[in-house]
Amino acid sequence: RACNPPVGNLATGRTPVTLTTCGQNSTELYCSYPEQNLLHHASHGCGQPRCTKCNANQPDNSHLPAAMTDDFFANPISWWQSAQGVHREEIRLDFETEFYLTHVIAVFKSPRPAAMVLERSQDYGQTWRPYKYFSVNCTATFGLQDDVIEEGSMCTSRYSDAVPCTRGEVIYRALSPANKIEDPYSPEAQDLLKLTNLRLLLLKRQECPCHGSGLVEKPQRFAHYAIYDLIVRGSCFCNGHAEECELVNRTGVVENMVHGKCVCRHNTAGGHCEKCAPLYNDQPWKPGDGKTGAPNECRKCRCHNHAESCHFDLSVWLASGKRSGGVCDNCKHNTEGHRCQRCKPGYYRDRGKPMSSAEVCKPCACQPMGSANTTFSSSWRCHPRTGFCYCKPGVAGPNCDRCLVGYWGFGEKGCRPCDCARDCDQHTGRCFNSEPFFNIPIGGRIPDLVQTPTNESEEEWKWNDHEQGFSALRHPEKCVCKEKVLGSVADFCQMKYAYVIKARILSAHDKGTHAEVVVKVKKVLKSGKVKIARSNRSIYPESWTNRGCTCPILNPGTDYLIAGQEDSRTGKLLVNMNSLVKPWKAHLGKQVSDILRTGCK
Repeated sequence: RACNPPVGNLATGRTPVTLTTCGQNSTELYCSYPEQNLLHHASHGCGQPRCTKCNANQPDNSHLPAAMTDDFFANPISWWQSAQGVHREEIRLDFETEFYLTHVIAVFKSPRPAAMVLERSQDYGQTWRPYKYFSVNCTATFGLQDDVIEEGSMCTSRYSDAVPCTRGEVIYRALSPANKIEDPYSPEAQDLLKLTNLRLLLLKRQECPCHGSGLVEKPQRFAHYAIYDLIVRGSCFCNGHAEECELVNRTGVVENMVHGKCVCRHNTAGGHCEKCAPLYNDQPWKPGDGKTGAPNECRKCRCHNHAESCHFDLSVWLASGKRSGGVCDNCKHNTEGHRCQRCKPGYYRDRGKPMSSAEVCKPCACQPMGSANTTFSSSWRCHPRTGFCYCKPGVAGPNCDRCLVGYWGFGEKGCRPCDCARDCDQHTGRCFNSEPFFNIPIGGRIPDLVQTPTNESEEEWKWNDHEQGFSALRHPEKCVCKEKVLGSVADFCQMKYAYVIKARILSAHDKGTHAEVVVKVKKVLKSGKVKIARSNRSIYPESWTNRGCTCPILNPGTDYLIAGQEDSRTGKLLVNMNSLVKPWKAHLGKQVSDILRTGCK
């Protein structure tokens, strides 16, 4: 919910500044009438005046500005008094930060002024604006209508009468029937209630009308302003995000003093909770809603524990449909991106660790000679999801550290094709006279792989000189894949295969950045956006084993039932671990045909 700090007396613990104080240069003699006579005066008048000394440097005879804001219960008869003969006096209360005002009460010892103005500043005294004008005659003094006649007027005559001649009050309420505010944190409310300084301008003195009493003393000894108490009710200003405040920058604590630094909640920060906390800028900061009570909390950015702060970006916010606008600052642990969600160039994601791990990004381990674009460092860019390097022509291996089968002469320009029908010596290029060899791809996982296994360690992907790739036909014990099985009709339909064909595997090739298997399509049971003819074409495996075999296993010379997805953008037929790949049998073909014809709606 929206929070509201308690209201207290903002004047407590703060000393007003005045233009003058009685006896500030030397001892003054001043006179006043007894308070009991003024409060209960009868027809005999105000009684005999009493005269005494005022000296600002003598504690027993001083009436300093601090007396206005001391504890009025503990010191009920302490007061501030101006120098004699002044007409224009100023009382200013300066705050160390912004506060909210509710009302002001001034209790005068002298008769209340015939004219005065209450003003506030919101910029530490640079500019001032009036809260209220007070006058015996508003029209004559300020050219304003009296609010006794016109409700809501800026001027009033309610608090300008000379009677009572002492303990007369001047009251100002910031929130009145004329100033109705539904949400205390709205811009309109802030314009009215927020202040950094408060000022009373006393513009015209008036004497107490003491009938039947002849002045024995000199008139100027009565000519002064005097105030018992100045009470300024308000609270610290926290935008609805705090309900208590602490000391700003002062030393020493005065009991019941209203402090100005908010103890922020709702993931906000700042002296007035005017901004979001460093890691909570995923949506725009808002004040609490004082009308509905909505807290309008700041929301945490999704930085996956790789950043200590974030900032709000309006363009990101608008692009997301106003759902998320946080951009993480100074991503750590070799991550980057708006949410520190990807690894920096030169690093790849370790799928065995959560995205929030400090070790989620591992450095690439590309062989400088065999990998592309390796002019700057030995760990240049590898694929950010798999860690496999981008190889030069004819180069293979997860780290681009050896030649493809059918290539030789590993060097700065990659590897050269063997000038042979089959494979050749990797170092000399001399052709081998060996039995026919089916060229199954050997590079391990391919760089543009979308789904990668997370349970294989780096050691499993190391190659030795004698195991560069195997045909599953020649080495069935070394090529083992966990393949899709034909389950129920519902299971088959749920996969939503784009194509279903009967095809014979002719050959398979590693193209460096992808694998390609050439097939002869014998029957088309289903096709999608990619047109399939009964002819030779390529299909593209997306999954590999650590022994260099395609998965699912596609043995050259064998007929298969193949059901898989397509990439309509590139016109490719794809095969992955979700594909259904089974050696062709007539009853299997009929079963799948029946499912396609009747089962899948």
